[in-house]
Amino acid sequence: MKKKAEIVIVGGGPAGLAAAAAAEEAGVKSEDILIIERDGELGGILNQCIHNGFGLHTFKEELTGPEYAERYAEKVRQAGIPYLLQTMAVDIRAEGRDGNDAGKIKYVTAMNKNDGLFTVEAQAVILAMGCRERPRGALNIPGYRPAGIYSAGTAQRYVNIEGRMPGKEAVILGSGDIGLIMARRMTLEGAKVKLVAELMPYSGGLKRNIVQCLDDYGIPLKLSHTVVGIHGKERVEGVTIAEVDGNRKPIAGTEEYISCDTLLLSCGLLPENELSAGLGVALNPVTSGPVVNESLETNVEGVFACGNVLHVHDLVDYVSEEAGNAGRNAAEYVLGTGKREAASAAIGIRPGPGVRYTVPSLLRLGHMQEEQVIRFRVSDVYRDAALAVYFDDIPVMKVNKKVMAPGEMEQIKLKKRKLEEYPELEQIRIAVERAVPPKA
Repeated sequence: MKKKAEIVIVGGGPAGLAAAAAAEEAGVKSEDILIIERDGELGGILNQCIHNGFGLHTFKEELTGPEYAERYAEKVRQAGIPYLLQTMAVDIRAEGRDGNDAGKIKYVTAMNKNDGLFTVEAQAVILAMGCRERPRGALNIPGYRPAGIYSAGTAQRYVNIEGRMPGKEAVILGSGDIGLIMARRMTLEGAKVKLVAELMPYSGGLKRNIVQCLDDYGIPLKLSHTVVGIHGKERVEGVTIAEVDGNRKPIAGTEEYISCDTLLLSCGLLPENELSAGLGVALNPVTSGPVVNESLETNVEGVFACGNVLHVHDLVDYVSEEAGNAGRNAAEYVLGTGKREAASAAIGIRPGPGVRYTVPSLLRLGHMQEEQVIRFRVSDVYRDAALAVYFDDIPVMKVNKKVMAPGEMEQIKLKKRKLEEYPELEQIRIAVERAVPPKA
């Protein structure tokens, strides 16, 4: 069975929905867009995020996750954009017809119980597969495999969608946002959350979540601590935590036994890029997401990426903004309304000291809007520091920041007219430096 579409979007979560809506608004006929979603409904992970705090930037009001997702799902339905649910994309290839236009035709192979295995031929593909949680197997925690060990996201689904409690006494390893939110959620449902242990000397979550989910409920956060042992064979009976040194190795003599029947793991998110790698998309070793230019286009022509498959975001509002750009750029590509510029003309954007990565990594002036947002995360907690921007070795911008932390994304905005003042520019570098002293 074969299908055709101008744009295929892999993923029907917040990124995929925003990309689809933007592509349709940019002029692509709704029937020429196809969303492929493996779940039974649109909305992705937001459907189980029943807490509020979404939409403050996008809709200027506070929404729950399902409410936020429904607004974009309704946009897609009203526009008449087709979507396939309970459908798994299993392969993406970029080829040409009869050896011509190599790589310009994309073939997305998918499967579901109604159509079986089928292929969709497309001009452009938008990758919006989201991310998954890092499992226990990647953490190398010694112990048996008892019941009661869950990723924080799995526990969230059990509580919020299936109405089941994972346990009554919990320890949470990792202070990512999902872990912090689940500390509060478990407490509200009557469980006792003993503590949250974090390997790093800083939290991986938003400051507001630390305050609202831990401090407000008296839940201790132990930084520079990790779980070194899980006790119990049939069911978790307790865990041993220990302090770690600067190399993240447990310090002998600091072990502490904590009785509990549940261990939730919130130890990082990994972009779902197996399909991307199979297609030949270049991946950033820091983010595990695609390397993209200002149009959010990968090194494979006509393949765009957005949302948590590109890099893990802290706010869904930024996901929607980014995905909207991907959708508009994909529309320009298939409609032929945007200029195509040689890759050799791209300016590289490089992370300097204190910056882990940047999105995008390449900038082409011919495709750039009047203002380009560069998003990134810093590598440590910095207080009273500054973000510095260099054009080659020339300092062009320095912005003082009171506090910067890895758990919260940073961004700077570059003006096109400023870049045009440097016609020989080859590289933009962003670094963390000392703050500029205040003027007397």
